[in-house]
Amino acid sequence: MDTLLKITGLSVDLPDRGGPVRVIDDVSFDVPAGTTVGLIGETGSGKTMTAMAVIGLLPDGAAVSGSIAFGDTDLVTCGPARLRALRGHEISMIFQDPMSSLNPTQRIGHQVGELLRRSGLPRAEVRARVVEMLDRVGIPDPARRARDYPHEFSGGLRQRAMIAMAMIAHPSLVLADEPTTALDVTVQARVLGLLRKLQVEEGSAMLLVSHDLRVMSHVAQDLVVMYAGRVAERGSTRSVLSRPAHPYTRALVRSVPAVRTKTAIADPLPGTSAVPAQRPPGCAFHPRCPLATGRCRTEIPLTREVAPGRWSACHEAEKVLA
Repeated sequence: MDTLLKITGLSVDLPDRGGPVRVIDDVSFDVPAGTTVGLIGETGSGKTMTAMAVIGLLPDGAAVSGSIAFGDTDLVTCGPARLRALRGHEISMIFQDPMSSLNPTQRIGHQVGELLRRSGLPRAEVRARVVEMLDRVGIPDPARRARDYPHEFSGGLRQRAMIAMAMIAHPSLVLADEPTTALDVTVQARVLGLLRKLQVEEGSAMLLVSHDLRVMSHVAQDLVVMYAGRVAERGSTRSVLSRPAHPYTRALVRSVPAVRTKTAIADPLPGTSAVPAQRPPGCAFHPRCPLATGRCRTEIPLTREVAPGRWSACHEAEKVLA
């Protein structure tokens, strides 16, 4: 497949009182056109920050290095005007909490159609496109509900409105940051099904950020596992989840309980997650890793291909795969 998004050596430093903190460290992966790539990891692993770097919504003072190639454009060096032109039209984002992302003082239809209005489309055409899009995402009586305010929508309907806003300009790439976290299980399944349906209809690619392995197993074709701002491993979803090549991934898979289990967690991951500001030397996962050696405590492992189509940043990857 053609590569739509190619991230190479991405690093992000954020200002801090003690000096810059590297929150994203040498991250590389591809998003092929028309596919879903999942970014998975515990809270603080750098998933959302990576997605924000793609769309240029990092905090003030952030320093970015490396390359984010979107077609022929490097999103790191292209400048703010080019980024603004791409946002919404070619790259759109679905945020985690629609209640905090939607403007409570503006009607749903006004917000969904904002991008089209700024493009200079006539008002009548914008209204028609908005109603059509709200209908496509499953909002009942879309012409009437377009006049409602966000507080008049349920959580599931607000998320559908956010999806409509993200998809209305037919973007090539959709960044979805935990789009179903705040929803109950049945609504979550419907929203994920809707996202997949729209993605297929539009032919768009999606970079899906989540900590939920079950969601990823149903939605993503490829997985990028992140830990402490670095890539732990990457490969096809099926191969990564069925035969991990990194101790961290293996621990994540074992921590997901079966549906009929009597315990809340099948096999809890020991220790606490490392944060970039306090990343230990060597492999960041070594304090929690049962396979850690002296080399793991001093030498950062390089990401290498350990099987066809599989990359792992682990000195002992072959032992994990065995």
